[in-house]
Amino acid sequence: MKAAWILIFCGVLLWSGWAPKDRLVWLLEVLPALLGAAVLAMTAGRFRLTPLVYLLILVHAVILMIGGHYTYAEVPFFATLGEWFGWSRNNYDKLGHFAQGFVPAMIAREIIIRLQVIPGPGWRAFFILCFCLALSAFYELLEWWAATTSDTTAETFLAIQGYEWDTQSDMLWALIGAIVALLLLSRLHDRQLRRFIG
Repeated sequence: MKAAWILIFCGVLLWSGWAPKDRLVWLLEVLPALLGAAVLAMTAGRFRLTPLVYLLILVHAVILMIGGHYTYAEVPFFATLGEWFGWSRNNYDKLGHFAQGFVPAMIAREIIIRLQVIPGPGWRAFFILCFCLALSAFYELLEWWAATTSDTTAETFLAIQGYEWDTQSDMLWALIGAIVALLLLSRLHDRQLRRFIG
């Protein structure tokens, strides 16, 4: 599985970096995936994750790389979906923010359970949702900062597309993603965690 993970990650990364729409936007969008891969490489020997979480991280990285290649406002498949459903904007960025809650929720859940940070499932879920909202808010601040440093790429990077409530909507989608992940994947995750926590 490790070799397949690396092969898919590197293959999509190479495709994504080949003549992207905007090189600076590509770097900004793909950087979290690169940093995540570096952290995984550094911790693989000391803190291996469950197959589920590794798969989710890969899916999230692919979402970031696709968004980096086309820019989030111009992903062709979502432009087609927009025509079908009568959307006024390209909603690929909403998928990205959904994943920004969905995947970190499961990463946080794994770390919290394995390190026994919060024993009770209720408080654990509450903390995970708060963490995902905080992460989303922090990312929105980073987007704002990055956009203010480069006026030419601000609109492209932020993918606001004229929607004044984009920041709040992005955070809502991250919260929804975190909730859905906890509801759908907790039992499967618990089964995979048994090999680590006995």
